[in-house]
Amino acid sequence: MDYRNQNMTPPPYYGQGMVTSQTNSVLKRVYVRMFVGLLISAFCALGVASSPAAMAFIFGSKIVFWGMFIAMLAMAWVLPARMMKMSTATCLLMFCIFSALMGTWLAPIFVVYKLGTIVYTFFITAGTFGAMSVYGYFTKSDLSKMGTYLMMALFGLIIASIVNIFWANSTMEWVISILGVLIFTGLTAWDTQQIKRMAAANLDPQLADKLATMGALNLYLDFINLFLFLLRIFGGGSRD
Repeated sequence: MDYRNQNMTPPPYYGQGMVTSQTNSVLKRVYVRMFVGLLISAFCALGVASSPAAMAFIFGSKIVFWGMFIAMLAMAWVLPARMMKMSTATCLLMFCIFSALMGTWLAPIFVVYKLGTIVYTFFITAGTFGAMSVYGYFTKSDLSKMGTYLMMALFGLIIASIVNIFWANSTMEWVISILGVLIFTGLTAWDTQQIKRMAAANLDPQLADKLATMGALNLYLDFINLFLFLLRIFGGGSRD
């Protein structure tokens, strides 16, 4: 359209430098918030695991245990769905509460596994996550199709995990753990690319801040699930 011959104002032009700056700004907030979420989870898990009374209250009551689990599922669903209607502060607060609940729910890993196994697995997770997130950011390949397949595989993994709760087959658990590592390794790259694309397409500061929180939640979940599946694999160091 020729704006010179029309009584119209051309749309604003954002140069590549501004788009790159916006994208990097959002990604920095994503990683900082994800790191904060992991710290909150770690402190909550350690705090609960070191308190016999807290462990008995949370894990000795089915109502409390499943209530926390349902609350986390609800928050993971509500946050993305209601993001546009929430303030940026509310989004961030909900993410912090979610991280605290997740950490509390994961406290038993400090009872089941040796601390050395947990630390060792954490560093392996961090290295794998970091490498795949860097790949997702810099790759020129479109990972959309891979993301679709990974999401379908994730649903299959969830169904297989539920079935194995009743079947209790050790071989199946091993297969599920390996598949879980592969799926969440791939999802880390895909989610990173998705966040990068959305950040580049959006230049509204308020929406960008909400995007940073949602991106942090997605990558946080990728990291936690990758860590847990790896912990199963390296669980030979579990306590007697």
